Amino acid sequence: MSQLLRDHIEKINPLTDEEFEYILSHYKPKKLKKHAYLIQEDDYVKYEYFVVKGCLKSFVIDNETGKEFIYQFCIEDWWVTDREAFFKGTKATMNVSCLEDCELLGISMADRQKLGEQLWKYEHFMQIKINYGYISLQKRIQMMIKGDAKERYEQFIKQYPHFINRIPKTFIASYLGISRETLSRLYRH
Repeated sequence: MSQLLRDHIEKINPLTDEEFEYILSHYKPKKLKKHAYLIQEDDYVKYEYFVVKGCLKSFVIDNETGKEFIYQFCIEDWWVTDREAFFKGTKATMNVSCLEDCELLGISMADRQKLGEQLWKYEHFMQIKINYGYISLQKRIQMMIKGDAKERYEQFIKQYPHFINRIPKTFIASYLGISRETLSRLYRH
């Protein structure tokens, strides 16, 4: 469980065994079954999670229509939380649920800050990951604004080819902001 986290951090900063053991001591393991919620709207969010195993989706539900809008999938080697709720100590405005059985490592805000203050390597790592996450979000927003359904689908396939056989088509359609029928037409071509 811990080797994936170490490999993830060491893509940016090499660690000694002692440094990694100290970092790992601040994480709490969590296991969830398929369909379980990691975060539910209106709950306080105490942890940011590193995905060790499994696949999750982040989404909001339109209160009037009950329609689900997916804006992120998370798989192994990715991070997930309701960022605003986690950082501000407010209630979640979104949901995160498991599409598969999941194993996660969670870190509290206090422990995250403590590690950042005590280990420059960890702070540098987190800063780089935040920037990559922001770039990813920026690209997603641009794709949703500028791309038509076909372009969004092609970009999704190019960026996440490993998702196609792992995530139900209905959820991919929601992520792309298109109907399941439109996705079926694009998928056949």
